Amino acid sequence: MSELILAINIEPLEEGGYLATSDELQGLIAQGRTMAETMEIAQDVARKLIESYLEHGDPLPAKIAAVIGQPQRRTRVKIPVGITPEFAGL
Repeated sequence: MSELILAINIEPLEEGGYLATSDELQGLIAQGRTMAETMEIAQDVARKLIESYLEHGDPLPAKIAAVIGQPQRRTRVKIPVGITPEFAGL
């Protein structure tokens, strides 16, 4: 199994919740109630989109094609951590 780091954009929605899209993988659109849920849904959508590309023999986006098949390497990832309001003032 190959893994890749995919950049996604997450923005809050006026009606609540969050929306994720990606400049690297067109068609990736995910919406969730929390940022964590949105990221989880985005991961699933990205995997399914890439599998669909491969299954149908469609060319992968260049950034993704360059990573698939390469040996895994050490990666640094930033993750969001929510802080409850009573601790935000610390």
